Amino acid sequence: MRETAFYWNEKCFWHGGGNFAFTQPVGGLVQPLAAGGLPESPETKRRLKNLMDVTRITSDLVMNSSEPAKMSDLIRVHTKDYLEKFKALSEADGGLLGLRTPFSRDGFDIASLSSGLAMSAIKDILKGKYKNSYSLSRPPGHHCLPDFPNGFCLLANIAIAIESAIAEGLGKKFCVIDWDVHHGNGTEAIFYDRSDVLTISVHQDRNYPVDTGAETDRGKGEGLGNNVNLPLPAGSGHKTYLDLFDRVIAPLVDDYKPDIIIVACGYDAAMIDPTSSMLCSAETFRILTRKAQNLADKNCNGKLSLIHEGGYSEVYVPFCGHAVLEELSGSSKIAPDPYEKLFKLRQPGERFQNMANELINYWEKLFLV
Repeated sequence: MRETAFYWNEKCFWHGGGNFAFTQPVGGLVQPLAAGGLPESPETKRRLKNLMDVTRITSDLVMNSSEPAKMSDLIRVHTKDYLEKFKALSEADGGLLGLRTPFSRDGFDIASLSSGLAMSAIKDILKGKYKNSYSLSRPPGHHCLPDFPNGFCLLANIAIAIESAIAEGLGKKFCVIDWDVHHGNGTEAIFYDRSDVLTISVHQDRNYPVDTGAETDRGKGEGLGNNVNLPLPAGSGHKTYLDLFDRVIAPLVDDYKPDIIIVACGYDAAMIDPTSSMLCSAETFRILTRKAQNLADKNCNGKLSLIHEGGYSEVYVPFCGHAVLEELSGSSKIAPDPYEKLFKLRQPGERFQNMANELINYWEKLFLV
């Protein structure tokens, strides 16, 4: 069994999104929801942790927490003006900054804790303390820009962790594989002109944000060629994701040879997620994790860290996350997928798979030169 570290903190479940119904503020003709709030609720993450406790897979993991990221950590990525505004509004009972990023009182402190968890998960792997790691970070981070929060993301968790690792001399080359169904526009923007971070985003084409994530956005300056976008059509499923990983992502990482592979691990490409139109399953995420670990074993002495991003099905995220942790740790404590039969019935047909294959053929020619 591998030694897998799991980073979490109950306080992250206490992050609140204010009085919203899905992504619209309540008021006028927008009626409050009975359950209340944004799709980015604590329940998907809390129910994952609860399932872990019930199956007792937690006994096969090294359970850790972390201190919050300090202002000196945050300012390596975010502007002073943005951080000051965020902190002041947080201390004044919360509010709304940027696009789809409401938060309640103490939002700054909880977001800093979320970043701190990601920092510890990544740096402990670089230090050789564990084989691999998983951070149950909340709020998520991959949409957040240096001066503008976006898409439920208030601080750029992975970018903050990478900059902290660089500052401590723990690594020189980093690879971020983002399989959240939404484009990792924040991570892309932060490292767009740099050669020390390879960013790869697999996402549903023009889902969110609708104006980013094009395959022609390759980076600039020293970063030219180190930003890779793989926008998939709605309806893509298990086979497309796995083929894409083998035929495009793996060769790119093999060529780059990073010191660590970091996965922006969203589960919103799952077949019953309310924010996407994809057809992945818990087994998809299990096998993607296996492939990511094999890629890390080949290129960077096994150094792999997964940082939780999106995934908005309260029922299904726990089973997807559990499958990933089973694979990371080698645990025999299994949570069978209750939707396995539905998944098998809903996979794309031959015509779609042929189209997806042609798209991957095109990307092989575009990116693997």
